[in-house]
Amino acid sequence: MFKRDIADHIKKLARQFPVITITGPRQSGKTTLAKTLFPDKLYVNLEELGPRQLAKSDPKEFLSFYKDGAIIDEAQYVPELFSYIQVRVDQKDTPGEFILTGSQNFLMMENITQSLAGRVGVVELLPLSYHEIQTEISIASPYELLVKGFYPRIYNANIESSLFYKSYIQTYVERDVRQIKNIENLDTFQKFMKLCAMRVGQLLNVSALALECGVSQNTAKNWLSLLKTSYIAFTLMPHFKNFNKRLVKQPKLYFYDTGLAGALLDVEEITPEHNLKGRLFENFVVTELIKTRWNQLKTHNLYFWRDSAGHEVDVVFEAGDELVPIEIKASQTFRQEFFKELNYFKTLSQGSRSHLVYAGEEDLPKGVVSWRNVQSILM
Repeated sequence: MFKRDIADHIKKLARQFPVITITGPRQSGKTTLAKTLFPDKLYVNLEELGPRQLAKSDPKEFLSFYKDGAIIDEAQYVPELFSYIQVRVDQKDTPGEFILTGSQNFLMMENITQSLAGRVGVVELLPLSYHEIQTEISIASPYELLVKGFYPRIYNANIESSLFYKSYIQTYVERDVRQIKNIENLDTFQKFMKLCAMRVGQLLNVSALALECGVSQNTAKNWLSLLKTSYIAFTLMPHFKNFNKRLVKQPKLYFYDTGLAGALLDVEEITPEHNLKGRLFENFVVTELIKTRWNQLKTHNLYFWRDSAGHEVDVVFEAGDELVPIEIKASQTFRQEFFKELNYFKTLSQGSRSHLVYAGEEDLPKGVVSWRNVQSILM
């Protein structure tokens, strides 16, 4: 079992709020973490028909079984329950009384906003970070990690990643997608997911994506929203500080897990010549940076920067008034020309700090960081 970097922060929240909500993708470890941190609490899963029916039909009776609070898994299935939890915690005012988990972020946050605002500490738990993995398991190269992915079950149960992701994709499409959106043609939606995976690390053109998939632009927008709310994909926004340059305004598309993106594209191995190596490695670094921030309960403050002349920095971290550029290279050998875009950006921003993440094994001077130490950039 992996020790999660966010664990101590959740314990701190549980001393301050009566309700803790842990959201994140399916299989990211939410239930395991909740049970580990709160072993004395009773556990109930609202995906199970019996508890769900009771919670819907008689919320008061349901809560009466949990006089000392509980871990309530997939709480979004019974939105009626949230207002009753509000009444309960207002009466008792006991820190850490209820731990709610859910894998459908929009439904969870909608109910929290309506019923539990000001009473809940919200946590987003993504799949494992490399920092969490490397404390237990030795990984030979970043390319191995990109394909294997970051879901805990792959490591805890020693499941072949290709089998895990085949099941994950099928379950996600057939269960979650149908529950959140009334999508008639699931095959077309799965094609849409594959087309999104082909675009990791690229500017997102929704019109072109819709055209290639054979759906309307509005449908493509709705499906993208679904991928975001269920923690499959996300967009990185461009930083708009002008520097007297015309800047692109389209976001870039990434997946929360490179193993899932690779599985959608039938990637079984990444060789040094693989055409997706650079973009999947970039995806890995961006998500590691996001995990680092979220595991500290902070907003990620990450953007990218590109102007109309083609100058680009893969990531810009907004640290107060300072903009810290971060360049990403999938090469295992460092070369001086990797600094080109960083140096250009720093002349515009007049900043002093910068980082370059590469696929090599050693940290080097001038902010050059090995893939193994991505977390150190934002610590």
